[in-house]
Amino acid sequence: MPKVHISLCFIIFLYLSSENFMRVDSQSQGDWCIANPVTDNDRLLKNIDFACSIIDCRIIMEGGSCYDPNTPLNHASVAMNLYYQAQGRHYWNCNFEGSGLITVIDPSELSNYVITLLCQS
Repeated sequence: MPKVHISLCFIIFLYLSSENFMRVDSQSQGDWCIANPVTDNDRLLKNIDFACSIIDCRIIMEGGSCYDPNTPLNHASVAMNLYYQAQGRHYWNCNFEGSGLITVIDPSELSNYVITLLCQS
């Protein structure tokens, strides 16, 4: 298996960020669950399968308003966020075995992490 090289700074950033993400007041007006961008595609697909077994995911199917960009990261983030919102926005509903992050920054505004969570069906 090829070795994955992640800079120490990035690991520290993720660690510090996850502390801030996980301590979000679930009653705040704007918080979203997104997939951690370093999550492997197998885990992302499992997250999609799990979330979509409970909530309606037509929005990420071909022709849906959140189909594009058609990537596992984008689709998982949308599905995970739909699940998180439907379950009451509790931090534990965004865990996804450590592959979810809660953010108070609108993901559609993040320049390095382009996803379209705000699209509506």
